[in-house]
Amino acid sequence: MSRKIFTVSQVNRYVKHLFSHDYLLNNIWVNGEISNLKMHNSGHIYFTLKDKAGAISSVMFKGNADGLKFGLEEGMAVLVKGYVSMYEKTGQYQLYIEKIEIEGEGALYKAYEQLKKKLEAEGLFRTEIKKTIPFYPDNIGLITSETGAAIRDIINIAERRNKSIQLILIPTLVQGEEAAGNISKAIKKFNELKNVDVIIVGRGGGSIEDLWAFNEEIVARAIYDSVIPIISAVGHETDFTISDFVADLRAPTPSAAAELAVPSKAELKDDVEKYYKKLDDLVWNNIMNLRHKQELILNHPIFKYPTQIIDQNKQYLDQLERQFKLVIEKFYKDNKIRVENDISKLEILSPKNIINRGYALLYDEKNNNIASVDELKDKDKILIELKDGSVEIEINKIRVIKEV
Repeated sequence: MSRKIFTVSQVNRYVKHLFSHDYLLNNIWVNGEISNLKMHNSGHIYFTLKDKAGAISSVMFKGNADGLKFGLEEGMAVLVKGYVSMYEKTGQYQLYIEKIEIEGEGALYKAYEQLKKKLEAEGLFRTEIKKTIPFYPDNIGLITSETGAAIRDIINIAERRNKSIQLILIPTLVQGEEAAGNISKAIKKFNELKNVDVIIVGRGGGSIEDLWAFNEEIVARAIYDSVIPIISAVGHETDFTISDFVADLRAPTPSAAAELAVPSKAELKDDVEKYYKKLDDLVWNNIMNLRHKQELILNHPIFKYPTQIIDQNKQYLDQLERQFKLVIEKFYKDNKIRVENDISKLEILSPKNIINRGYALLYDEKNNNIASVDELKDKDKILIELKDGSVEIEINKIRVIKEV
């Protein structure tokens, strides 16, 4: 019996042919958990889809991966759509994935939460970096559909509030795959032209799919990079998009954005009138206060009795003069008594008083006081001072008598 021999490639090709002609395997939905996730530089995504009992190698090529609205994560429970086939070079069958949904949670909601968390971590939502919306803009830029309800609402409100402010529209897609790119380009265009003071970007209400362009990263970064302040006005009051968090101001609706951006001429007029009246009252009150001060000044004694201060100062000077004389007299008296006491003390100690009591003072020829007999010798001429005069004598012979 002859044997039919096949090459490995032929076997793999045959098995692949079987896979490709199987109706069930060519369009299949599979749920499982992502494991061994690898993001290749080529843009392809490789992972293992597993459950408690088994696993299957899976691949999602770049063309399909680019359409994902969220990032895949290890352990994420997903529902995938694709087909089963064989990779002939390795003989391994695998699941070729065309679409991925998050099991138990909407894919768009998951993408929204992932991007919000990412941009918040980067600081794109910080309050302190938000720009101030101008109080009275000359020109307002609008980025929305030229046929939607949003543009009609904004125009109607702007004309009602202030017709002098110019609205400049860059019509854009606000829904669909190309909408995010259109919106970001329009923001950059206004920043290049520099012809508006503030930008309103938004659209009317809709489902999360309808509003999704305002949850795209490209739009968020265009808003963040804008030098011109931006008001985000997407959907209804309960709708929140990524653009709302990044924008300098969030308006709950496009109509509310127009109310915030366009100052009311009537309200401004009322404010001006109020400020005018307030200013008039302030000026009048100031005039009355000044008049009152003037009256107080004119009724001041210095003006009614101009010489009174001079007379009072003269009186004060007289008082000072009297006090000064008393101080001088007291000083003189006190010092006179002290000097007299000192003189008395000196007179008690004075040699003159000794002479008056019957004593005499002796001086040599040089008028030096002689205090000891040892200072005398024969032939010395001495001066004897008595209480009623002085006598000069010459010693012929000296006999010294010393007390024992």
